[in-house]
Amino acid sequence: MREYLQRTIVCPHCGHHTSVELDATQGDQDYQDECLACGATIHLRLHRDELKDRLQLFVDTDDEQIF
Repeated sequence: MREYLQRTIVCPHCGHHTSVELDATQGDQDYQDECLACGATIHLRLHRDELKDRLQLFVDTDDEQIF
């Protein structure tokens, strides 16, 4: 598996397509990025499934509340 990947995601706020670089060397990651079009915060969760040798990227808004 390549360690650095470039992917296009869709902003969950405005629908703008933007490119992100994924670094798979650190395993599972949870971080935030900013949409270049609307400026809203995008929550990104990266999961590395080593058994199946694949990456899963979850994109959602950061304003969801967890109770």
